[in-house]
Amino acid sequence: MKIAALGLALAAAALAGCTTTSASGPVSVTRFHLGAPLERGSVTVEPLPGGAGPSLEFQTYADAVREQLLASGYSAPAAGPAQYLAVVSFARASREIEPRRSPVSIGLGGGGFSGGRRGGGLGLGGGVSFPIGKAKARSAVASELAVQIRRRSDGTVIWEGRAQTDAPETAPDAQANVAAGKLARALFQGFPGESGRSITVR
Repeated sequence: MKIAALGLALAAAALAGCTTTSASGPVSVTRFHLGAPLERGSVTVEPLPGGAGPSLEFQTYADAVREQLLASGYSAPAAGPAQYLAVVSFARASREIEPRRSPVSIGLGGGGFSGGRRGGGLGLGGGVSFPIGKAKARSAVASELAVQIRRRSDGTVIWEGRAQTDAPETAPDAQANVAAGKLARALFQGFPGESGRSITVR
């Protein structure tokens, strides 16, 4: 069975529902596997071939994934090559979200004025209000983590998953080290998970 590869493009449509995000969002998770009981063994975490090489940021995500793999029954190689490879890729992108208007406003409403005398005649009704001050532009950071577990002997992908979330740029979850841990924990929650089903982890 061939498992479809997971792309790393951060789809704007997937995040469209979060345009007014004021707090860190949940994590959207999708997993795929062969359906048979998942094999365990020694594993090494590596970057996606052809992608960005190892870096400090990659190491942050790799450490988070390794921690979850060990908690899920895999082990670090004692000697020689590991039985499995966990291929890790990630992406981060900043985007603008809907500006937040000032909560302070002035309103025009109530009865009308006629010849300088209140009441009767022409009036402004309905309570028209105008916000004071300019809208405050804000940005959010969208983060994605994708992992494939491959059998080293023949390169077969036995499991893969993708997790996505976003957070305001000033929130702790926008930092790479916090986002990496949050995404990895959600991705491996209930490992291996139901194949082909998307879940939301809060």
